[in-house]
Amino acid sequence: MAKDPVCGMTVEPSSAAAKRVHDGRTIYFCAKGCAEAFEKDPEKYLGQRRSKRPPGAPASPSPLPDGRSLRETRPSVAAEAEVKRGKTSRAPPRERGGDQAPLFEIKGAKSAFLRKPPVKPAPDSPVMPPPPATSRVTLAIEGMHCASCVATIEGALSGVTGVTAASVNLATARAQVVGRGLNPRRLIDAVRTSGYDAKPAGEEERGQADDRAARELRLILRRTVIAAALTLPVLVVSMAHIRFPNRDIALLLLTLPVYLYAGWPFLSGMVRTLQHRTANMDTLVGLGTTAALLLSAGSTFFPRAFAATGAAHVYYEAVGVIMTLVLLGRYLETRARGRTSAAIRKLLDLTPRKARLVRNGVDEEVELSEVSVGDVLRVKPGDAVPVDGRVRSGASSVDESLVTGESVPVEKKPGDRVIGGTINQQGAIDIEATAVGSDTALAQIVRLVEQAQASKPPIQKLADRIAGVFVPAVLAIGVVSWVAWYVAGPEPRGLFATVVLASVLLIACPCALGLATPTAILVGTGRGAGSGILFRNADALERARALTILLLDKTGTVTEGKPRLTDRVVVAGTDEELLGVAASIEQGSAHPLAQALVAAAREKGIPLPSVERFESKTGRGVVGTVGGRRVAIGGARLFEEEGVDFSSVREEYERFAAEGKTPLLVAVEGGTIGLLAVADREKPTSREAVRKFRALGLKVAMVTGDRAKTARAIAKRVGIEEVFAEVLPADKAAKVRELQSRGEVVAMVGDGVNDAPALAQADVGVAIGAGADVAIEAADITLLGGDLASVAHAIALSRATLATIRQNLFFAFVYNIIGIPVAAGVLYPFTGWLLSPMIASAAMAASSVSVVTNSLRLARRRLAGS
Repeated sequence: MAKDPVCGMTVEPSSAAAKRVHDGRTIYFCAKGCAEAFEKDPEKYLGQRRSKRPPGAPASPSPLPDGRSLRETRPSVAAEAEVKRGKTSRAPPRERGGDQAPLFEIKGAKSAFLRKPPVKPAPDSPVMPPPPATSRVTLAIEGMHCASCVATIEGALSGVTGVTAASVNLATARAQVVGRGLNPRRLIDAVRTSGYDAKPAGEEERGQADDRAARELRLILRRTVIAAALTLPVLVVSMAHIRFPNRDIALLLLTLPVYLYAGWPFLSGMVRTLQHRTANMDTLVGLGTTAALLLSAGSTFFPRAFAATGAAHVYYEAVGVIMTLVLLGRYLETRARGRTSAAIRKLLDLTPRKARLVRNGVDEEVELSEVSVGDVLRVKPGDAVPVDGRVRSGASSVDESLVTGESVPVEKKPGDRVIGGTINQQGAIDIEATAVGSDTALAQIVRLVEQAQASKPPIQKLADRIAGVFVPAVLAIGVVSWVAWYVAGPEPRGLFATVVLASVLLIACPCALGLATPTAILVGTGRGAGSGILFRNADALERARALTILLLDKTGTVTEGKPRLTDRVVVAGTDEELLGVAASIEQGSAHPLAQALVAAAREKGIPLPSVERFESKTGRGVVGTVGGRRVAIGGARLFEEEGVDFSSVREEYERFAAEGKTPLLVAVEGGTIGLLAVADREKPTSREAVRKFRALGLKVAMVTGDRAKTARAIAKRVGIEEVFAEVLPADKAAKVRELQSRGEVVAMVGDGVNDAPALAQADVGVAIGAGADVAIEAADITLLGGDLASVAHAIALSRATLATIRQNLFFAFVYNIIGIPVAAGVLYPFTGWLLSPMIASAAMAASSVSVVTNSLRLARRRLAGS
């Protein structure tokens, strides 16, 4: 057998889908796509590079439908996110100016912004090898049932050399480990040493995990049904006080299968934890039922001896009912937890299993795994787009709502991008695949959602600290209670003390404590993903709840980000000359204002000569030489610096600015030849979005590089009162700091093109309007659609999720704080009331189910401001 170096699958050489020879070695592949990926970069998969992708980390930046990598789509945000996480130092950015100027030049997936200058070693100092890069490993954990399991595994992982942080999620059964020089085998060994099992969590493991969860659920149900069937006659005989020969032996024979078979998960878990000197919920249930069974068996076979100790009673019905109720609770809990992860399955189900591959003009149906980048695929009306791609021919409208949250279908024509998983509605289109498999935008969205669901918010820290000592504390309380009641309790003291011990062990519920936060995070992030809202992690979800003000970037956020030429005022020369020289000098720029001028010139068929000695004046305009003449185009500040008189058009300049348009003065050889006005309309939904922000109790401000009059005109139309105008891209972060100095908790909302420093400085950075071009690894919150109202939805969802977490933690804490003392018998001296172990086990099961059910309410709850 051979191993495919790309996907890691085992391949039979004789049946391999493809093979390649590299350095005299034959390498076999499970699919043609793997072979083609290998051909492009063999060293990447053979481990011959100095720096390799860490285990568990996503693959190298993948191309989105437009062929760019995710880091390339929002380079400034991604780069600043590195700064935010303390991975590099901030360097002065290079800017073009204006509201949409690109902040950095990107080459590949790295930018100059991310590179530090080399540090020379001091004289005579030894040259130290570079430290190993920080990596992340994700493990699938088996055998967890409660918060104590989580605390035990996290402690074991944290003790492994190189580990800097370990986070275990009970709801997803995943462990996220971050550190330097991590060895997955050593991490797995550490988990096994603590009494649990683990294995690497990979892409191919998702389907297996679903199958395993389904099998586990069926097995729990089978054990529950058998336990209930055998316990029912025991309960009837005991409660009705039916007497017959060898009654107790018959009850024991009915109870033993319940104890040994139905209760096997708890008994094996108890033995395993005791062997490893740990404790969890299995320990509590196992010890409680074992104590009751041994007491009952002793009374059955040695009645006189046990009568002398005051414990001549049998408790078989309690053992059976306890096992049945705990199993029923675990079944309901497991089924409910499966529903919390429905968002991931829904996203995964968007991608079809097959695609229509076009060969020689004829389409044939193939498995999706056989599709490679560059293949042409036919998508018929009603079909799901199989992969990210570019439309080659045909026209149609595509429903992208399940991915971006945008309800209006998007028109597609040749050259447009399409996202895998979206639905083609009308005409047939042929697309060229630009990203397949794990490189598609949908796959990366799934990864981000999983990453968020596996993380923990700061509010969980208290629960984690308590969980670390919870079970040992319960065991201690149980032992102390048994001793106290055996010494000073009523007759029969032995039975009374044992009943108290069993009740204490059974009513304690670390499950509710462990499920309180992760189930709410699962449902909250899943609901967000269904609406095109991606939270980077649970920390971002919690911080969004506390926001007090939103700082909105204007262009592309409040407005459409697609300016167009609206007015021309000619002072000298002709209309064509005015537009021609302006468009010529701007033709090499990616700035939206420049693109608007170029588009207008090309529509009129005006030729655009080349530009020499081009120079950008940050935030003010540009100058250069066109046809041997010096040309300047920009705002009043530029013309004042250049000493160019524009009094002839000053009135129109002011009027255009007051109307919310951007006036651009044009001068040739130091003389003003005219004025151009470019307008960027506000989005139709912006005004309603601002209203929703205010309904949530949030303040709203806008920041832009445009002139104050232009900015205020737009702000007035959408209902924004506070405006920061004429702010250079590099100064937007200073505005965020200014707001923070006033005691505000700030969210910076931008399209990520030149807002990186501000997004990093803000308490919460929100990238909006990204669609398929989303920079997955950049902002705290990424909104796939372009509707500003999605920000309100994200904040409302954050608040609702945190409220649910607080409710769950309250239920879990109050239940245990009240339940354990009552089970220990603190009310008995005053009321004569003692908690039955059967009632304790029912309450324990109910507490876990109530926490998960409360989390599931979040999926249907109406959110404020939405």
